[in-house]
Amino acid sequence: MKVGSDRQMTLAGSVSLQGIGVHSGNPAEVTLHPADAGTGFVFVNRDPESGREVELPAHWRAVSATALCTVLGDPKAGGVSTVEHLMAALRGIGVDNALIEMDGPEMPIMDGSSEAFVTAIDSVGLRKLAAPRRYIRIKKTVRVDQGSAWCELRPFDGCRFDVTIDFDAAVIGRQSMVLDLEAENFRNELCRARTFGSVQDVEKLWSMGFALGSSLENSVAISEGQVLNPEGTRWSDEFVRHKMLDAVGDLALAGLPFLGLYRSYKGGHRMNHAILVELFEKAGKDAFEIVERSSDRTAPPVHADEPRLAVAQGAS
Repeated sequence: MKVGSDRQMTLAGSVSLQGIGVHSGNPAEVTLHPADAGTGFVFVNRDPESGREVELPAHWRAVSATALCTVLGDPKAGGVSTVEHLMAALRGIGVDNALIEMDGPEMPIMDGSSEAFVTAIDSVGLRKLAAPRRYIRIKKTVRVDQGSAWCELRPFDGCRFDVTIDFDAAVIGRQSMVLDLEAENFRNELCRARTFGSVQDVEKLWSMGFALGSSLENSVAISEGQVLNPEGTRWSDEFVRHKMLDAVGDLALAGLPFLGLYRSYKGGHRMNHAILVELFEKAGKDAFEIVERSSDRTAPPVHADEPRLAVAQGAS
């Protein structure tokens, strides 16, 4: 199965995006820069207290919250929130290495999807690096159950997502989607799927000081069984497509692309993170291996004394 380049990729140039943070409502800017092979995805942000720059690898160990979005580190001390849509764009179109420079604690929400990030990356293009691409190959099934919800990683020759959601709201209901994660599929089927929520839930968040930047410009709003956005949905199943987009972004925090099948039922940010914890901390080393796809050779192990590589690739 086609899984992309056998060589690592980075951006061919730097590109910036401006918008607002969906929770703060404040202006937010991010600049994406090329990075060397083996860097992975690394955020560079400024600690508002000390003024110093903080480097924060986009890594599952750095996840500090998953309730409303995926948060890395402490946003009050150089951390950053709502990273999943950018992470999905990078992983979805085949980027392996990038430095992500932030001007504050929150990623710009743009239109609530990954489309603006993909467009920005396309504007500068990609550059192939000399180093071979490495993958996390799933060798045995790993599963997490939380009530009626569950998710799992299974052996599979390729990278496939199989996501089902089931909401009480009739306008959403039960939706399922299966997709092989290839750049063309991500561009055509996932990257434009927007985040969504009920007006009642958003009003509760407003009263708590969250979602202050949420609007019909950056989310699909549902009230009394109807979609309020004048343009409607971009697909009849846009809701499950966005949940899959989130899963692609959250699983990018593993540090390397997967060779495996990810399945979820009623999943979300918390469970996407939980399956990475289960895989890397609880399932044991026989659950996965690091390989170079071009020859299916087992790659050399990543050692803890390789500072950035060990953190960014999550295989120490």
